[in-house]
Amino acid sequence: MATRRLDDTAVPDTHRDHRSTPAAGDRLAELRYLILAAQREGNRLLAQLLRPLGLTPAQAEIISVLAEHEGLTLAGLSRYVVCETGSPSRLVDTLVRRGLVEREGGRLDRRVVHLYLTQAGRELAARISECDRRFDAMYEDLIGERDLDAVIKTLHRLVETTISGSKVARRFGSGD
Repeated sequence: MATRRLDDTAVPDTHRDHRSTPAAGDRLAELRYLILAAQREGNRLLAQLLRPLGLTPAQAEIISVLAEHEGLTLAGLSRYVVCETGSPSRLVDTLVRRGLVEREGGRLDRRVVHLYLTQAGRELAARISECDRRFDAMYEDLIGERDLDAVIKTLHRLVETTISGSKVARRFGSGD
């Protein structure tokens, strides 16, 4: 099926009316709101776990990505983070001011700036990982090992042709 891209969203290029029956439309609307509710509740729970660290989920994602891929440029970082649709520069600026991230000019081209965690940032990354493990354990208990693969596969299908989907695939693999 062909798709056309609208901003960050790929829209199926089809003429089929998926809402041909009221029941189908209600179920699809329910699915849409369940996905939105799950995202909001997951973000709320993650924010609660990160609050003692003084971080938002978006800031924690930046630190986690840099812990895995130190030396990224801002453009490189933006290829991995899902929390920001554009450039994560404001988040990085905040983390630099807090002494968690530092910028270093490129050795060959000083216009290129690479991002590194400071010692404090690396220590915080370990604490973020513990929050992530706690969050993951809660969701594994809710979903169960048996259903986890099916849920992940379904969500990958929903986002596979989007920019956010490509960021998730880049970080965690293709989802197959």
